[in-house]
Amino acid sequence: MITPASALLYIRTFIRLGRFHFLVGGFVLHSLGVAAALYDGAALDICALAWGQLAVTATQLMTHFANEYFDLEADRANHTPTRWSGGSRVLPDGHLAPKTALITARILALVAVVAALVLALVVRPGLVTLALLLLCIVLAWEYSAPPLQLHSRGLGELTTALLVPGLTPLIGYYLQSGRLSSLPILAAFPLCCLQFAMLLAIEFPDEAGDSATGKRTLVVRLGMARAARLWLLGLLAAYASLPLVIWAGLPQPVGIAVLCGLPFALWQAWRIGRGAWANPAQWNSLALWSIVLLVGTAAAELAAFIGLVGRVF
Repeated sequence: MITPASALLYIRTFIRLGRFHFLVGGFVLHSLGVAAALYDGAALDICALAWGQLAVTATQLMTHFANEYFDLEADRANHTPTRWSGGSRVLPDGHLAPKTALITARILALVAVVAALVLALVVRPGLVTLALLLLCIVLAWEYSAPPLQLHSRGLGELTTALLVPGLTPLIGYYLQSGRLSSLPILAAFPLCCLQFAMLLAIEFPDEAGDSATGKRTLVVRLGMARAARLWLLGLLAAYASLPLVIWAGLPQPVGIAVLCGLPFALWQAWRIGRGAWANPAQWNSLALWSIVLLVGTAAAELAAFIGLVGRVF
């Protein structure tokens, strides 16, 4: 018999499974593209904003549920999960049936496709709209799902870095402006580097379980020590690229906003240099602050663009 208490417990467990707290980044990154379009002279299109966010959020949630299902064996083999890695633990601990995650992922994929069709046929008609959105949906699904399983081919980190902080702002920009531009790409480049580094930080605790089940992430392929050096290179690229992206056309206040996260980045680099990547006691905070650095930097860029838009109008 279903009681209010059991129903509430099911809802809370389902929300845990979907890892809804990670959706914040999708809202910030889509808004970043929208703000860049407004800075570039576009008028705010509320309909495009709403449908675009629905497509982004549905795709992101689809990925969460699909990853929980397709990574189940790796998560079961993972004996060192953190709050940010190793999945939600809902399926390995038997709180919900695996098919719940798969069915939900498929429903969300359908929602994302429907939103893409509405955008491509009604809101911002054209093949470019459809191509951008379908590319995101397919890459997001194939990150963990067969046949590609990009995360096991050494391509998952790069794909996600291009997809999440790269294509998401580009979609927000295009849906508002109706044109492609280098501006959202320039704004996204440091974020792509930070996302790449963040993924490596999240994969450190999963290395043993991933290796045991054939999930060959970059951390598994390279080994943790070499992956830590690659993490440092990703961090360096995020900040070393700033003079170049500003020269190429990124507004200077937006570039300066990226520097807001530099103290945290230097602290993280110091920790990595001292071997935090090999210390299980530091894995949770290492991943947490990598996430904070990415989302915080994106939010700082968003605030800078909003400030510039305010000056224009």
